[in-house]
Amino acid sequence: MNDRESLIARKQEVLRELTRARRQLEAVQQAGDRHRRQRATELEGEIERLMAEEYRLRIAIDRAN
Repeated sequence: MNDRESLIARKQEVLRELTRARRQLEAVQQAGDRHRRQRATELEGEIERLMAEEYRLRIAIDRAN
């Protein structure tokens, strides 16, 4: 597998993780109790990290052409 293919594979993995985190955040927000607020904050941080990684991967894939 070349570098571009590995970047694309990682991007797909990140997108799956992002979808999972967003679903979890939605479920936590609907629950609404106090202990869940901390988990929601953690998930929001994870979503931000994943979005940043996905952006970096898109740029790296474009440059690998």
